[in-house]
Amino acid sequence: MSSLSGLGFTIGPALIIAALLALTPLIAAAFFLSGLTAWVERLPLPLRLLLPILLCVPYALVTDTFGMLRWQWLILYALLPVAIAWLLWQARQADRAQRGDWRDFLVLGALGLAVDLRWLESAWPPHLAVFSKMLLLDAGIYGFLVIRQLEGVGFDLRLRPRDVFTALREFAWYAPIAIALGLSFGFLHLHALWPRPLSVAGGFLFTFAFIAIPEELFFRGWMQNLLERRLGRTPALLATAVLFGLSHFNKRAAHFNWRYVALAALAGIAYGRAWRRDRRVGASAITHACVDTIWSQWLR
Repeated sequence: MSSLSGLGFTIGPALIIAALLALTPLIAAAFFLSGLTAWVERLPLPLRLLLPILLCVPYALVTDTFGMLRWQWLILYALLPVAIAWLLWQARQADRAQRGDWRDFLVLGALGLAVDLRWLESAWPPHLAVFSKMLLLDAGIYGFLVIRQLEGVGFDLRLRPRDVFTALREFAWYAPIAIALGLSFGFLHLHALWPRPLSVAGGFLFTFAFIAIPEELFFRGWMQNLLERRLGRTPALLATAVLFGLSHFNKRAAHFNWRYVALAALAGIAYGRAWRRDRRVGASAITHACVDTIWSQWLR
């Protein structure tokens, strides 16, 4: 076992297994979605709907290690993914044209608020609440991609040169505007020293995997995708960007952080444009990771 410097706990087998279990649905959907869906479709319907109950296992492994296992939280992490799968199965039956059903938006609202307002983070040991975000994402992945089989999401992380080009194109127009606004707002601050290349590369990879991909799948692959069917391309782009901006209202401030909201909403337009060009979450996630990396390494 090895100690994670600065966090005050040891990485043991239970934590490693929990992390692998939490990452498995995301990786399976990102690289093997058709095979995963075909396998699940062969199961009896009750088993299909009950399968995400397994998402409570990482919670049990992590919290038992720290003596924080609570039955009420275990039941929640077992039943919430099942409820999401059931609701989205009902949406699939009621909305075969995939115009967007009220159940879709109910699930999106519940997942988004749970993450943004940190409703479930008290269930986890300090520094490990990221598991809560990942398990909620897994529940959404299973519900929207495997059970609902929502089309046009674009959650395929087998990246192509065109994805990179699209991502950098959107970054190129957003960055100068955001830097100028951010400096004028007093939100951004130039660093006196340049970061090391390894720090930049590590920061980009971490941000891409654990921040950009989850947020782009939620806001662009699911939300903007569904809103387009109701509102049209441009209204959906703008509405999703505004909601993305508002999701940052409580970040890095005790009160409503309007500067962060404004810059995040503008970023949401860039991310939404990157996603909708080819409907590829990977493209918008690269743009997102570039923005966050530049901010954290040079301008925070």
